[in-house]
Amino acid sequence: MAHSLSIVIPMYREQDNVAPMLARVHEGLGGYSGPWELICVDDGSLDDTGKRLLAEGAKYGPHVRVIRFARNNGQTTAMQAGIDAARGEVIATLDGDLQNDPADIPRMIDEMYERDLDLLTGYRANRQDAWMSRKLPSKLANRLIARVTGVKIRDYGCSLKVYRASVIKQVRLYGEMHRFIPVWAAMVTSPTRIGETPVGHSARQFGESKYGISRTFRVVLDLLTVFFFLRFRARPGHFFGSIGLLLGFVGTGAMTWLGFVKFVLGESIGGRPLFLIAVLLLVFSIQFLTTGLVAEMLSRVFYQRSEGPLTVADGAAGGSADSWARLASPSSAMTPALGERIDEADRARA
Repeated sequence: MAHSLSIVIPMYREQDNVAPMLARVHEGLGGYSGPWELICVDDGSLDDTGKRLLAEGAKYGPHVRVIRFARNNGQTTAMQAGIDAARGEVIATLDGDLQNDPADIPRMIDEMYERDLDLLTGYRANRQDAWMSRKLPSKLANRLIARVTGVKIRDYGCSLKVYRASVIKQVRLYGEMHRFIPVWAAMVTSPTRIGETPVGHSARQFGESKYGISRTFRVVLDLLTVFFFLRFRARPGHFFGSIGLLLGFVGTGAMTWLGFVKFVLGESIGGRPLFLIAVLLLVFSIQFLTTGLVAEMLSRVFYQRSEGPLTVADGAAGGSADSWARLASPSSAMTPALGERIDEADRARA
């Protein structure tokens, strides 16, 4: 029995890509035997992207769902909104610029289950982008992220990924963290259950790229946040406390030396720069230690209020039966609704 599938595509100022994108998705998924839905998220585009999504989606049927933001919130927020709205057992994400090939999705789903993975990300083996503006920054960012996080993925920037919904729905994305999804996923599942596979890539035909070399600097800043959460999310006091102890050790050493100079050698220390530096180091040390204590208390409160199993059971959650969109496969008019399909699968396993 094929798995139910939700495809999430965030789009921003891609009005010329709307019609060909929906056509390619339906062409690529034409042979998929399971129920599937397409969720397109218009990220507050000022052009006609949202209007064209509604018009083109109506031509295909209710399995095409459109979410429109009133203002631009960024790709990460748009992707999170699509994941939240997804109903499938498997969720696939890809960009709306026609550079990813939707026909890779069925193969990736089969490969994910054959390899018993929770996340399978594509890597663009033959990437069709400019070297200086896209390829070089991407290569630098990928190597830096893999080295710092320990999650060895060759192409973090490729949006074409497939996930088990039960895993990705435990991950909350914010800021510009969509490129770090494999790292966030490694916090709720084993890194050994994250894999990659080569996928097709095409040159952009319409519109303009939203990425550039300036994104490399943003990646570095985001990476600092990821590193902190990856290593010290459950023990922030260790992070701030280590810095506080180091500064306190150096400040105490400086004060000890100045005390020797003052009381043993009889020299004045009031005008020495080292005295001011030592005082500042001790003040900073106290600040970092107290920040660590506050962070530990907040962390304890958070974990006490969010205690629960690390892995949630498969299945649908929330919403009445009437609120669920009927997900019909274009290849079969008799495909049951996704909620009914999941119920049938549960009864078969019982």
